Amino acid sequence: MIADHDEDLCWTAVLARDRAFDGRFVTGVLTTGIYCRPSCSARHPRRENVRFFAGGAEARVAGLRPCKRCLPDDVSRDEKAVLAAIETIKASEEVPALAGLAADAGYSVSHFQRLFSRMTGLSPAAYSRALRLERAAEALSAGDSVTGAIYEAGYSAPSRFYEASERLGMAPSAWANGGKGVTIRWAVVETYLGPMLVAATDKGVCRLSFNEGADDLAARFPAAELAEGGEGFSALLGEVIRAVEAPDQPHVVPLDVRGTAFQEAVWRELRRIPAGETRSYADIAAAVGSPKAVRACGSANGANNVAVLIPCHRVVRSDGSLGGYAYGLDIKRKLLAREGG
Repeated sequence: MIADHDEDLCWTAVLARDRAFDGRFVTGVLTTGIYCRPSCSARHPRRENVRFFAGGAEARVAGLRPCKRCLPDDVSRDEKAVLAAIETIKASEEVPALAGLAADAGYSVSHFQRLFSRMTGLSPAAYSRALRLERAAEALSAGDSVTGAIYEAGYSAPSRFYEASERLGMAPSAWANGGKGVTIRWAVVETYLGPMLVAATDKGVCRLSFNEGADDLAARFPAAELAEGGEGFSALLGEVIRAVEAPDQPHVVPLDVRGTAFQEAVWRELRRIPAGETRSYADIAAAVGSPKAVRACGSANGANNVAVLIPCHRVVRSDGSLGGYAYGLDIKRKLLAREGG
């Protein structure tokens, strides 16, 4: 069954016959004993007769049968084409040509580009680059040498990897060694939200959290050099405090965070939400060009290491209720109240 907090979103998709949600769940109708795609053109059932399931297998276990009109167990041609292209990209040492991927799928180049981007949030080329970068990061995290991980991930030379990884802030070697070679300055300050931990590298804030301290920071960056305070850090800390205390005012606080290409796309959208406004996970998924990736957006939201500055607290459930928050709903309520949301 779909989790309770997702049911309102599912029902909204059914009422809108939103094809973007096909494949994400099926709608079981207890009175007719069938299950359908969200976009099924059949007359809408009464809400109290509906149950949502993650897929057809779960619906069949519950005694339901597939709708003969919308064929919910069939994978659409578009989905098959994109999945096949993803497998081709994963198996390729070089970035596959878009024309070749489109030809294999039987689509025009422009149509396939739009289709792939809509379903994954990235173009085929960007997906391939992100996959290669993630492979290198995983190898580094597993303890491989930097050079070995770079070549294993498919880069033709270390310089190509370093060019791709510049946007991530920390040096590639720091990924494998828990922040080794990186100096992180930190402080815990009292705010209207309680104790707030702020930590930053020379490039920007890498951690902002509540009710955490030096031990938590050391666990996150076990090999980094941790230094409390510092003259240069004080100015940045003051700007962070002002950004938290007065979120409706303009602030420019540099960040040093890294994530997958998809996570970073979500974080960029979070930073575009104005103070005093909120968005749903479905809104964010649509904004990054991947309307099916609602749950993935939730995961990216939870992976945010810099609270408030990347305002994941501005994401709520589709029914307007608060949903969850890593630091507790009390802090989320206070943040939204301070912002007028």
